[in-house]
Amino acid sequence: MRSIFIRWLAILIFCASSLAQTQAQPVTAAHTFSVGENDFLLDGQPFQIRCGEIHFARIPREEWSQRLQMCKAMGLNTVCAYLFWNFHEWEPGHFDWSGQADAAEFCRLAQQEGLWVILRPGPYACAEWDGGGLPWWLLKNPDIKLRTTDPAFLTPASAWLKEVGRVLGPQQITKGGPILMVQVENEYGSFGKDANYMGQIRQAVLDAGFNVPLFACDPTGDLKNGLRSDLFQVVNFGKDPQKGFAALRAVQPTGPLMCGEFYPGWFDTWGVEHHIGDNARYLADLEYMLKQGASFSIYMAHGGTSFGLWSGADHPGAGFLFKPDTSSYDYDAPISEAGWVTPKFNETRALITKYLKPGETLPEPPEANAVRAIAPFTLTESAPLFDNLPAPIAADGLHNMESYDQGHGCMLYRTTVAAGPAATLTVGHAHDFAWVYLDGKQIGVWDRRYALKSIDLPARAAAAQLDILVEAMGHTNYGKEISDRKGLADLRISGDNAIQPTQWQVYPLGLEAPMLAGLKWKNSLATGPAFWHGSFNVEKPADTFLDLHSWGKGVVWVNGHCVARFWNIGPTQTAYLPGAWLKSGQNEVIVLDLTGPATPSLAGLEKPILNELHPELDFSPKSKASPLKPGTMN
Repeated sequence: MRSIFIRWLAILIFCASSLAQTQAQPVTAAHTFSVGENDFLLDGQPFQIRCGEIHFARIPREEWSQRLQMCKAMGLNTVCAYLFWNFHEWEPGHFDWSGQADAAEFCRLAQQEGLWVILRPGPYACAEWDGGGLPWWLLKNPDIKLRTTDPAFLTPASAWLKEVGRVLGPQQITKGGPILMVQVENEYGSFGKDANYMGQIRQAVLDAGFNVPLFACDPTGDLKNGLRSDLFQVVNFGKDPQKGFAALRAVQPTGPLMCGEFYPGWFDTWGVEHHIGDNARYLADLEYMLKQGASFSIYMAHGGTSFGLWSGADHPGAGFLFKPDTSSYDYDAPISEAGWVTPKFNETRALITKYLKPGETLPEPPEANAVRAIAPFTLTESAPLFDNLPAPIAADGLHNMESYDQGHGCMLYRTTVAAGPAATLTVGHAHDFAWVYLDGKQIGVWDRRYALKSIDLPARAAAAQLDILVEAMGHTNYGKEISDRKGLADLRISGDNAIQPTQWQVYPLGLEAPMLAGLKWKNSLATGPAFWHGSFNVEKPADTFLDLHSWGKGVVWVNGHCVARFWNIGPTQTAYLPGAWLKSGQNEVIVLDLTGPATPSLAGLEKPILNELHPELDFSPKSKASPLKPGTMN
């Protein structure tokens, strides 16, 4: 009995000691965040949000921490993060949150670096991203009305937001995470005026389990469109904060002032000079907001790269009816495309330092990644595109890419045209560029930038094979044009007795890994549209910039990573290649060039070339280039 008593006494003493130790340890209180009468309130105290936009999808996952550390060192206390719906739901109902798409890990890393997060889940984002983030498969429905209460759109959009809540709901500040606020839709006032639609998207966000403040953002002139009193409003502008905040006060008399997108630069489109922001004005307007205690988000703090085929297309303007975006999303941001300190970074950091709270200090910027040049090398193998076609799909008439379950890449349309005199070949639309061949000879090109839809069809003594190779650039990401279906529609041959082709063979060329793996390489130099293959060696992986001067128009892959689109007209003449995607020793390169290279060679440069235009190299007969030169199809 005595032994049992002693054992129980020891247990009681141990439990009492453990309880005392637990009570002695400090308990970390959960943070709180709210929208006050005049200020944002963090743990009940006024909090000025110094935010910067940064997109994890545009940064190699291996570099997320370095870029977040750069944001912190620049003086930011928050980062704004878009979710691109199509990046996570490539097929309906199949979600991907792994690897490069691991949004929860990005939020955890931000919190680890001492940064809060503002989440922007869409469903529409814009951001010069393919389709503004809207999945291409929505366009398989010919009657769908995007960004409306149409159930064909609202049902999958609500399912998307529910999935976002499942994955990122636990990252809210109310649950110990870094997410302070969640945006409902994006700049809807620039698209429509339906407050009911905004209300339904708001409810979908609430139903997804988000209980932090919800907000909407719009440019200065669009704040009244779709306005709702149950959504906090912020305003977007690139200059004149006094005017912007006056417009915000007109629709929202109380509450903190915030600029949701403050532009230090701008994005680039092919064929137009690289944009450089007005730095003096940027700094003056930023200081105005810092002085006034207004919150802001710099769009972009770090732009990064629209790797692969994810770059979108701007709406019509600047002399073009179609303006595809470059893969480089440098944006003239304070943090460069490769994550470097820039003069704008140093000036921003120095300015914010003047307005830090007592006791607040900024860490030093992290080291930039090593950068190395790669000696020129030649791609010695080629695979003509027309010799590497997949099995065709038989079709009655012409249909868009999306109707064949394809959202990106190229598509070859093939038919037979009857014998006949010279005529005109006209198409309802060719989205976005189409090279037209008759019995293997290129006879013209359709160019969406200039609404080129007609070409001369030569006389034919016998029936001939008509091939139309279509390249889709990026689904339009802004404006009413977001219902942007790719491919061909409504082809006709002129003439009273012309026989119209009705039977087609369609070859889907999605440019995905299985297609690349099946290419049949030859040790010869191809002409016309072709893939090219080669390799280079590096002793130690480091960042570099692929020099693409000698190539025409197409896409480049390195070690299986789809790095970028290229186009010799500029302004971008290089492609950022992260060292994280290289390996010591041999590295494989594949290039698809739709117009053919001057020489099939590449090199790695230590600095990017972002502003070099060559309109004389443009293939369009309506550009400032030399006339179209027919090529030969192999």
